[in-house]
This record gives sequence, structure tokens and C-alpha cells, in this order.
Amino acid sequence: QVQLVESGGGLGQPGGSLRLSCATLGFTMDYYYMGWFRQAPGKERERISCISTDGTTDYADSVKGRFTISRDNAKNTVYLRMNSLKPEDTAVYRCAASPISCGTSYLYWGQGTQVAVSS
Repeated sequence: QVQLVESGGGLGQPGGSLRLSCATLGFTMDYYYMGWFRQAPGKERERISCISTDGTTDYADSVKGRFTISRDNAKNTVYLRMNSLKPEDTAVYRCAASPISCGTSYLYWGQGTQVAVSS
């Protein structure tokens, strides 16, 4: 059974940091592009970062320079390090897996973890 389980969310302070983890089960993560998405209340879902099978990364402009995605295939886990947090980073964050590319065909999704940034 395929599972993606996010953890590490919670309350962060402006300027602070959080690290999200996405543990995967039931498929070979090595062969998948892994993305992080977020959705804030009243807003559309946004793909904020992706890491390809060869380790190439991309970021949305909204998080570029502040967030870092990484993967550990041996642990079947993908991470999102979030630095310099802003209140507008408040959202539900979900990881997802695509066998095709960073831009399309996300087959597997986690349930999400809430991140709230507030002083």
C-alpha cells in the first residue's frame, strides 16, 4: 500500500525555521520526482519545490532562496527545509510523487501537515 506521511509542521515564528519530512512507503521512491505543494486558505494549491530523480531541484519564486528540498532514497524520505519563514508561508503542505516529471502526473499524495507562521 502506497503511503506518503508528512511531519514536522507546526507553529513557526517569522524569520524562523522548520523542517518538513515526507516518509514514503509502498513504492520505489528512487524512480519518482518528489514535489512539495502548499495550499493556503482561500488560495489555489501551489507547487513550491520539486526534486528530480537525479537530484535536480526547482523552486517557486515565492520560496526561492529560503527553502531547500532534499531527498534520501535510502530512507525513502524527502525533506523541505524552510528558513526565513514569513506569515504568508502559512498553509497546509503536502508532498507528492510523480513518475514522469516535476511538472505533471503526480500519482501519490500525502495527507498534509499544517504550517502556521505567526509571532
